[in-house]
Amino acid sequence: MAGAQEGPSPRPGQEEPGSDGRSTSERVVDLLNQAALIGNEGKISILRQVQELIINKDPTLLDNFLDEIIAFQADKSIEVRKFVVGFIEEACKRDIELLLKLVANLNMLLKDENVNVVKKAILTMTQLYKVALQWMVKSKVIGELQEACWEMMSSMASDIILLLDSDNDGVRTHAIKFVEGLIVTLSPRTADSDVPKRHENDVSLERIPRDHPVIKYNVLWEEGKAALEQLLKFMVHPAISSINLTAALGSLATIARQRPMFMAEVIQAYETLHANLPPTLAKSQVSSVRKNLKLHLLSVLRHPSSGDFQPQITTLLVDLGTPQAEIARSMPSPREARKRPRDEPDAALKKMKIEPPLGEDDEDKDLEAPAVAVAKVAGAVTVPSDTDITAEFLQPLLTPENVANLVLISMVYLPEAMPASFQATYTPVESAGTEAQIKHLARLMATQMTAAGLGPGVEQTKLLREEPKEEKVAKPDAVVIKRRLSALGQGQAIAVLGAHGAAPGLPDETPQAKRRPEPIMPATQPRLAGAGGRKKVFRLSDVLKPLSEVQVEKLKLGAVRRILRSERAVAASGAAQARVKILASLVTQFEVPLKGEVLSFILDDVRGRLDLAFAWLFQEYNAHLARGGGLERYDECLIGLLAGLQEKPDQKDGIFTKVVLEAPLITESALEVIRKYCEDESRTYLGMSTLRDLIFKRPSRQFQYLHVLLDLSSHEKDKVRQQALQFIKRMYEKEQLREYVEKFALNYLQLLVHPNPPSVLFGADKDTEVAAPWTEETIKQCLYLYLALLPHNHKLIHELASVYTEAIADIKRTVLRVIEQPIRGMGMNSPELLLLVENCPKGAETLVTRCLHSLTDKVPPSPELVKRVRDLYHKRLPDVRFLIPVLNGLEKKEVIQALPKLIKLNPIVVKEVFNRLLGTQHGDGTSAVSPLNPGELLIALHNIDSSKCDMKSIIKATNLCFAERNVYTSEVLAVVMQQLMEQSPLPMLLMRTVIQALTMYPRLGGFVMNILSRLIMKQVWKYPKVWEGFIKCCQRTKPQSFQVVLQLPPPQLAAVFEKCPELREPLLSHVRALTPHQQAHIPLSTMAILEATTRHEPEGTPGEEKPPKRPPGSEEDPKAKGGGPGSPPPPEGAPPELLEPPPIFISAAEDEESSGGGGDTSPPDPALDTPKDPPAGTEPPQPLPPPGEAPPPSPPSSEPPPPGTQSPPPGGVPEGPSEG
Repeated sequence: MAGAQEGPSPRPGQEEPGSDGRSTSERVVDLLNQAALIGNEGKISILRQVQELIINKDPTLLDNFLDEIIAFQADKSIEVRKFVVGFIEEACKRDIELLLKLVANLNMLLKDENVNVVKKAILTMTQLYKVALQWMVKSKVIGELQEACWEMMSSMASDIILLLDSDNDGVRTHAIKFVEGLIVTLSPRTADSDVPKRHENDVSLERIPRDHPVIKYNVLWEEGKAALEQLLKFMVHPAISSINLTAALGSLATIARQRPMFMAEVIQAYETLHANLPPTLAKSQVSSVRKNLKLHLLSVLRHPSSGDFQPQITTLLVDLGTPQAEIARSMPSPREARKRPRDEPDAALKKMKIEPPLGEDDEDKDLEAPAVAVAKVAGAVTVPSDTDITAEFLQPLLTPENVANLVLISMVYLPEAMPASFQATYTPVESAGTEAQIKHLARLMATQMTAAGLGPGVEQTKLLREEPKEEKVAKPDAVVIKRRLSALGQGQAIAVLGAHGAAPGLPDETPQAKRRPEPIMPATQPRLAGAGGRKKVFRLSDVLKPLSEVQVEKLKLGAVRRILRSERAVAASGAAQARVKILASLVTQFEVPLKGEVLSFILDDVRGRLDLAFAWLFQEYNAHLARGGGLERYDECLIGLLAGLQEKPDQKDGIFTKVVLEAPLITESALEVIRKYCEDESRTYLGMSTLRDLIFKRPSRQFQYLHVLLDLSSHEKDKVRQQALQFIKRMYEKEQLREYVEKFALNYLQLLVHPNPPSVLFGADKDTEVAAPWTEETIKQCLYLYLALLPHNHKLIHELASVYTEAIADIKRTVLRVIEQPIRGMGMNSPELLLLVENCPKGAETLVTRCLHSLTDKVPPSPELVKRVRDLYHKRLPDVRFLIPVLNGLEKKEVIQALPKLIKLNPIVVKEVFNRLLGTQHGDGTSAVSPLNPGELLIALHNIDSSKCDMKSIIKATNLCFAERNVYTSEVLAVVMQQLMEQSPLPMLLMRTVIQALTMYPRLGGFVMNILSRLIMKQVWKYPKVWEGFIKCCQRTKPQSFQVVLQLPPPQLAAVFEKCPELREPLLSHVRALTPHQQAHIPLSTMAILEATTRHEPEGTPGEEKPPKRPPGSEEDPKAKGGGPGSPPPPEGAPPELLEPPPIFISAAEDEESSGGGGDTSPPDPALDTPKDPPAGTEPPQPLPPPGEAPPPSPPSSEPPPPGTQSPPPGGVPEGPSEG
């Protein structure tokens, strides 16, 4: 070729610009060389210059440079490839013979991978198909190459029809326009055809001779009808896009105007579309489609041939909302019909024909052909379609009754909401019930039924077509099949891949057929080297068979496993670091299963493969930063590593901590894994240490991590909770974290003011109350952290008191139970605690009291605390309970003043009071710090004014004292009785205390006798209550008390006998047993009272032997031991009727009952009831001789001094053991 022979010319920069000495050929060579070297930007403009030079300026060069330009079809640039398609079109229009060479290249470009190139190729085919057909018609002699070229053009046309199903919207639109042109070309033009002026010279079917050697009229006519059928099918597809539908509507209108024989099919398609608009269209798209449909129907209505279809068109237009006036304006006038002369197409044909006289016969044949074609078409129109037959069948059936029934039945299937498409397309029916409207309704229903394959029209057509179909279709099919085979062979032969591949597939072809494609191959392909020679000669994708997904995954997995297993070999070669980097980069691009494989590999030996883990982790993070968006992949990697480490049994070397601290970002999910790690009791410390390090080393998100630790401070597991509290207490010392920790603790504390526990305590995000009541566990959950902080920040106590006042009873009880330890941690010298005591909030009295108890339980109260409590008691809240914790810090006078109120409290509280005063709250028995010693306490109780406190409470209080035997020894009681007896007036409970003391310590008998004797001297009978006790004491201590009784003046002795007549006989017997000398000391008046009743009574029963008289106090004296007949010991549980006790002598049973037995561990006091037999192991009460005398072992040989002359020894305490 010329371009190849010239060789590359000098570059433009080396030659003077604008020199006229160069020929066109030289300029083309220069431009082509520039195009081969330049970038994509300037390449198009250079190639356009070449096109201008070789097509318009000097077409003789076209053949010379054709191969060089076509070589650019392999260029990477889309625009360059599109230019090549345009060049092929222009070149073939200039010289149609070039199509022989270029058709294969056009076919390749039609199958290009880029849709823009494909669209350009379709546009080119729209033009070249008509040009090629015209060329075939004009050619008198058709060679093998020309026939093969036409076969390929037909094949490409078929391929474009298939592109109606393309994925790309634009490609489908271009395919619609091609099919429109194809149908117009492959159908005969009639007198009524409305052909635009620019297309008047275009070839169409009526110009093709019936006896053409290659092109068969019938075959092309069938192809045209098949193309129309494809277009109609495409248009009624339910998923058609708005753009494609608009294009198809326009194409059908064009076909109807240019080829009236297809008007019936077009109108029917419009009817079908109007009845079934695609459901995928939006409201605005529906409106646009209806508008287009209206415009196209009006344009079809203007056509002279629309007369037969005017009723259908008019009804459709009315349905689309067209005014009647506009419809009337669009009606064709009768004169317009058939206004065009019949011979007009032939005149156009004559212009295109070649002049030689040999062609005259052909022209005549061409003239005859249209008439036959039109006749056939006219016949075809008269045949009723499926829709027409079904519509005629339905029309008489559409009576008002049937229509009403149809409507009622259809109501069941209507959707609840009106579809948007229906709403957009609905127009009210103006002419309901008219003949025209019934006919239109019948057609609408017939269209729907035909589309569904139902109705008499479909069945009738099936019967008509069954037999003739075989005969009619046989010939065209044979032709089509032959052409397809031939085209296939040609396609493979003509393709740039080479001719030799086609031969084996066609054994029946002649040797000539095998040589056909050779001239079609562009000559530049084998010859051009360098930049111009880069062509798509070979596509690997055409040869290779793609692997299935399963195979691909298997190969990838195998490759990854090989890389992983090569660890040792790579390490030995010293490329371990490079391997880690490569693997990390690869694994970032893997799918989940492959990542799982790598993760398992890492976790098998975490310590050894930690560098790979970190490399992968950072690679994922880097990929996230590079691409933006979510953190899902990084998150999966981090969680996979942490969760895997969590499952490892032994983590003492802190790998978990290392991964957490070195990870570039801790995500929410990773934080949740760390929390679970902390909740594992065996790893709590390690997990929380990790959290602590995160808090201190990552300040930007430290509060987020601190929140997790704070959440764990109320965990249900004790070990987890305690550990969290330990860590938080250390954090609390840090200034920057202090406020957040405090606020969190305060928030939790304030949850206690709700009547029900908030959902936050049960893991919910929002703070709402739940129906469940507060339990001790949920209450403590709110308190753990706050109470742990209390010893570190004493100011928190005030908020606790504030919440306490608002809380319900259950919460208050729990707070009182758990407050003890924190309060002790604060200490009684805490200024804030002293302030709370001083300003005790209303409702927090119990809390303050509880705090005071906790503080003073084991240590004496400080003077400052005592002062605050004293002020609180005297100035603000005179509740005696406040004084209890600080009793031991008060003065004696203050305690004695408070006693009446104290002993009226709950028995358990009173017991606490006495424990504090007696120093027995810890069982140490000491009362060193008490303002009152035990004796003073008992005396103070006796001296309580009965107007300030009821007697019953005083008696219970004295009972509590007597219950402490280790405090109230015989010595203490002797001192108490001595001091009480010396008081004036005598205390009311004196004799009760004497009896109880004697019951507890029987050895005090002698001392008691001295007390009784001195009471006579104090004229005890003047105190009625004490006198009753005196008599009762004498009765209980007989015969020891006989000497005391004999000291009474006669009137009082008589009073004794009145109350206790049973004393007279034993007393008289005692006197008679005395020696005459002793009897002489007894006054006669006393003897008279003694013998006053016995004179009339026999001394004894006849025959009864009296016991020998023995002096009192004798060891053998049964009376002294309580065993004589005069004083039999009362049996166990003897009733108190023997002597009705005065009101102050309450029985033990009564006492216990009245006190409720609540918490009082002291045994019932036996002194409060009639004496019982002494328990085993204790000695019975023995009469003691008067002080100063030893008890005689035998009847007395000397007489005792007269009664009443003895005085008790100072102190009155007998020697010997203090406890009986």
